[in-house]
Amino acid sequence: MKITFRWYGESDRITLNQIRQIPCVSGVVSAIYDTPVGSVWSEESIARLVGQCNAAGLECEVIESVPVHEDIKLGLPSAKRYIDAYCENIRRLAKHGVKCICYNFMPVFDWLRSDLETPLPDGSNALTYRHRTVLEMDPATSELSLPGWDESYTKEGLKALLKQYESVDEEKLWGNLQHFLEAVIPVAEAEGVKMGIHPDDPPWGIFGLPRIITGADNIKRFLSLVDSPANGITLCTGSLGVARENDLSEIAEIAKGRIPFVHMRNIKITGERDFEETAHPSCYGNVDMYAVLKKLLDDGFDGYVRPDHGRMIWGEKGRYGYGLYDRALGATYLAGLYEGIVKSKKEERK
Repeated sequence: MKITFRWYGESDRITLNQIRQIPCVSGVVSAIYDTPVGSVWSEESIARLVGQCNAAGLECEVIESVPVHEDIKLGLPSAKRYIDAYCENIRRLAKHGVKCICYNFMPVFDWLRSDLETPLPDGSNALTYRHRTVLEMDPATSELSLPGWDESYTKEGLKALLKQYESVDEEKLWGNLQHFLEAVIPVAEAEGVKMGIHPDDPPWGIFGLPRIITGADNIKRFLSLVDSPANGITLCTGSLGVARENDLSEIAEIAKGRIPFVHMRNIKITGERDFEETAHPSCYGNVDMYAVLKKLLDDGFDGYVRPDHGRMIWGEKGRYGYGLYDRALGATYLAGLYEGIVKSKKEERK
């Protein structure tokens, strides 16, 4: 298992040197951020990114993400050229040592929260989701700006895109996803790259848009669309964990051998569809972090893990959910869990 850390490139206030100083972190998870969605990434940009990380003593074997163009999700005739570009990006990334690509198939919006800095009792602040607040939002008129979300849409462009999705239900989205997978997974398999789809966050429909990577049954269906070791999931304990019906150990069992990448974070469920993000240790939320990691390791997981969204602590300001301090604490917590689980297993074998 390799512990990694998300880095947003040269514009990130967090430096590679700082990441290098976090104990047990061996690599960076990043992407090319200055290329329009659906375009081919330049060889120079990829080589520069990997070279920067390597020069800092860090690996760059995971890309998060290569975004999927909306035309692919909509199933438009133009999807073919965007899929062809996606396949070329897989080839180019593999050439520079990338072994895992995380992506999602969420229409229009990436992960969504209703508040980006809710004060917590300990004086920190965190991302939270209140379903009633979201229901009162009008995405076509509200000023929505989230870290991790593609903010390239104009208001008029967003309205038009939402209109297009009125004809896309869950079954049509499943069909468009299968078409995408049937094209890209053979390329990934040939190049030695493992694809990990990220669950929908939150794992239920929003703004009338369909969401399909939401729980055990749908993940089982997803894995059957293209039965290949290159077609896997990014197991995100926070995204899946906010739905009470999701048993994370059950999902890990369903996807055994098909989980190349894991986002480990904790959440606290505060209502039927309300939650707040917390510190990483199990005692702070509803996710048994030890149980999930132990299940993965018992099943032979040897992929990549990163601490996911962190609180803002100790007065830090920066990209919401992606500060340095709390995620660094999360990384060292994961390293401690890993050491404890591995040593316990060795003791059991004696």
